[in-house]
Amino acid sequence: MSEMQKEFYITTAIDYVNGSPHLGHAYEKIVADIIARAHRSLGESVFFLTGLDEHGQKVQQAATERGMSPQVYCDELATQWQSFVERLNISNDDFVRTTQPRHQEVVKALLTKLHGQGDIYKAPYRGWYSARQETFLTDKDRLPDGTWDSAYGEVTELVEENWYFRMGRHQEWLAQYLENHPEFVHPEYRRNEVLGFLRSETLEDLCISRPASRLSWGIPIPFAPDYVNYVWFDALVNYLSVPASKGDPATASISGLTRTTTAIWPPDLQVIGKDILKFHAVYWPIMLRAAGLSLPRQILVHGFWQKDGQKMSKSTGNVVDPVAIVEEWGVDAFRYYVVRELDVGPDGNWTDEGFRQRYAAELANGLGNLVNRSLSMLRKYRSGRIEVVSKELAIDAENSVRGVEQCLRENRLQAGLAAVWTLVNRANLYVEQTKPFSLAKDPAQAGRLDEVLYNLAESCRVLAVVLWPFIPDTAERIYAQLRVSGEPSRWRNSAWGGLQVGHETGDPVPLFPRKDLPLKS
Repeated sequence: MSEMQKEFYITTAIDYVNGSPHLGHAYEKIVADIIARAHRSLGESVFFLTGLDEHGQKVQQAATERGMSPQVYCDELATQWQSFVERLNISNDDFVRTTQPRHQEVVKALLTKLHGQGDIYKAPYRGWYSARQETFLTDKDRLPDGTWDSAYGEVTELVEENWYFRMGRHQEWLAQYLENHPEFVHPEYRRNEVLGFLRSETLEDLCISRPASRLSWGIPIPFAPDYVNYVWFDALVNYLSVPASKGDPATASISGLTRTTTAIWPPDLQVIGKDILKFHAVYWPIMLRAAGLSLPRQILVHGFWQKDGQKMSKSTGNVVDPVAIVEEWGVDAFRYYVVRELDVGPDGNWTDEGFRQRYAAELANGLGNLVNRSLSMLRKYRSGRIEVVSKELAIDAENSVRGVEQCLRENRLQAGLAAVWTLVNRANLYVEQTKPFSLAKDPAQAGRLDEVLYNLAESCRVLAVVLWPFIPDTAERIYAQLRVSGEPSRWRNSAWGGLQVGHETGDPVPLFPRKDLPLKS
């Protein structure tokens, strides 16, 4: 990397530790990982951040119920969550925890800066508070009959003084920004949702404190140590605190640190779920503007998963356990299904039968069978040796590669996998059309058989490269079976003609063994 080359900075939301990882957490991380890997493959330097949100009342209560200190409780859960990230083969460059000193120092520095500018003030508050959601409510949040939604749990009236961030005065600026930067929130209907809110509601100033007497598990406010920082203000800063702690010059006004080799800020892409859109598309850009920092370039919003057409619920057992799926079917089968089944944006529906069908038809019989029979025939008829170079499938491969690359650059991952499978399907059809088994029986067709075997082997090599962002383990296994030097992680290697005369391939090993097992979801 040259001295100040900006890295492609991508983040997921940080996960709240009060619970176990579920399908939605896995999906978000896989989406971000595919995008991060794609940018690396295309030659960019990437900084990929994920992590954990560890403060707040729910964590404090859960730790107390278990007779543990909040920090010990968080440390135990963090081990579980980091293991989860590793099981999904997520290629994150850093893992932030909001209890880390590097994060807390930046939060305090940001609070101090905003307070010094007059952007934070103290005022009394009287209103309704949901401990479960850790949020203040107004009468607008009531149901038509005057009660509160059960999601809020017990709602109590509070009267207390708190610290506020002057957010409301930025409302018109943010609305104009969204209108002038249509790419800022994607998909477009999520941007319209934010604009609708900003045009129809009054944006209130944000309460950013909780009295330490009521909530001790949080970052103390530096100019008011009898208060702790509101968990959402704390959590959003994680995206800033890691680059700042690394000395990114763009964040030096907050951190005071500068290292000329670190250029990460601002985020190029922030991947979040639709339920936290307001925090990321309203609170977050206003916080950054007030601090004098550049805004993220895009917020990419994904939907929710259902199972069998119903909301997932632990109490009814209607859940999908990503770890169980990975253990039984392999991480790449899981990664493939969630991206091929659900486009980034709308809600999706997991069905066990749908998973089995895609595994059998597209992975085992489609990709797996193509690689297996291509290498088997090359071993059987030519001892694994490439005898000629042929370009019969070159145009098909080039069209597929071009289509996949365009989809990856536009974060259209579902369409990207569909574009990969145009080559998988074309190569499988090519086997049926050319009938290499018949060619092998006729010595006069030896030259033709050499050409067919080359086109199949080279198609498998190209597929490994374009599959690497999506299912990296499988891509590397294809390369290993082909005995190709280097790695499939460089997009430039997708050009046709990589296999040369004299190259010898290895023995095929099934990539996706056929299974007739029930799905342990």
